[in-house]
Amino acid sequence: MQQHRIIVLGAGYSGAITAGRLARRLHREDVAITLVNAEPDFVERVRMHQLAVGQDLAPRPLAEMFAGTGVELCLGRVTAVDVERRGVEVAGADGAVRERSYDTLVYALGSGWNDQGVPGSAEFAHEISGRAGALRLRERLARLGAGESVVVVGGGLTGLEAVTEIAEARPDLDVALAARGALGDWLSPRGRAHVRKVCDRLGITTYERTAVTAVGADRVTTADGTDIPAAVTVWTTGFAVHPLARATALEVTGAGRIVVDATMRSLSHPDVYAVGDAAQAMGAGDKPLRMSCASGVPMAWQAADAIAARLTGTKVPRASLRYFNQCVSLGRGDGLIQYVTADDRAVRGALTGRTAARYKELVCKGAAWGVAHPLLGLPSRPRRVVREPERTGDAVTTPA
Repeated sequence: MQQHRIIVLGAGYSGAITAGRLARRLHREDVAITLVNAEPDFVERVRMHQLAVGQDLAPRPLAEMFAGTGVELCLGRVTAVDVERRGVEVAGADGAVRERSYDTLVYALGSGWNDQGVPGSAEFAHEISGRAGALRLRERLARLGAGESVVVVGGGLTGLEAVTEIAEARPDLDVALAARGALGDWLSPRGRAHVRKVCDRLGITTYERTAVTAVGADRVTTADGTDIPAAVTVWTTGFAVHPLARATALEVTGAGRIVVDATMRSLSHPDVYAVGDAAQAMGAGDKPLRMSCASGVPMAWQAADAIAARLTGTKVPRASLRYFNQCVSLGRGDGLIQYVTADDRAVRGALTGRTAARYKELVCKGAAWGVAHPLLGLPSRPRRVVREPERTGDAVTTPA
C-alpha cells in the first residue's frame, strides 16, 4: 500500500501540534507527513508584545523540534490550494513554485492583523500579530524619546497586553489605550477593577467608548473628531484570516474561515481539515470558538485524533471544546486570570496580581512545550493504516 500523504499548512500552535500528534498516532511506514511553513522557526505568537518592547525570545527552530519524528519540514510560502485536484503550490526561498499532492490536507494558515479598513491604519499603524510586525514596532519604539506618545487602539486581550507591556517597559513615554467599549467590559467586576488599577498604576491614559476612525503619521482621530497625539499607533482591533481559503472551492464563512464539523473536517471537502484561526468551529452553547491559542490547541488535538482514527479504522473521538479561563499578562509582574463558563462568559472568580502573572507564564511555556515535544503524552505504539477508507461519514469501511 502506498503511503497516505498528509500535508499540514502552517506551523503555528495548531498546525505544529497537529503534525506532531499525527506522527505519534500513525505508523511511519504508512504515512508521509509534510509540514509547510514560511519561516524556519516556531513563533510564540502569544509573546509578540514582549518582543515588541525589546525582550529577546529563545529561538525555536522547527527542524530541531521535529527531528526524529518522521515529519518532513517544507519551508516555503503557500500560494495556492486546489481542493478538487488535491494539490498545493508552495513558493520556496529561491522563488520557484512547486506543487505537492495530498490525500489529507490540514489547513492551519492562521490569521494576521485586521486594519478594519480604517483610513490610514494600513499606512501608519503598527501591528503585533506576527514576528515581523512586532520587530518593526520594536525598532520604532526604540527610537522614541522621553515624553513621546503611543496609542494602542483596541481594548481586547491583545490590546491590554500590548499597552501594559509598553507602559511598563517605557515609563518615560505617554502611553494611551483607545477602546470602543468600557475598559475590560467583558470581564467580571473583579477583573475590570484590577485592569483599571493596573492601568492607573502604569500611568496609562484610557479613552473608553472611543472609536478611532482615522490614523495619521502623528495622531489618531476619533468618531467625534477629536485628535489624539500618537507618534506611534499600535493596532489591535482583531484578526483577519489568511485569504487563501476564500480563493478555493472550500465552504467558508463571510469572514473567510473554513466551515468544519465537530472533528475539524471541512463540510464541503472531507479530505480537508482546518484548525486554529482559519476554521469556524463551534464550541459550547453552539457558539463559534474565538481566534486564540486556547481554541487552536484543542482543535489540533481533535483533528489529529479524528484523522488517525479514520485512517486506522477505529472509532472517531469527539471531545467537547470548551473554555476554562482567559489569561492576560499585564506587564511582567502582573496579570489576570478570568475564569469563564464553557462558552467563554466571565464568571465572578478571577485571579490577579503576581500569582496570575506566574500562571500566565506557565500557560505560555506549556503551549510552547507541547509544540516542542509532539511525541510525548500519547500511546507509544502507533497504529497501522488500513486500506483507504470511504470518505463519507464516520463509518470506516474497508474492501473485503
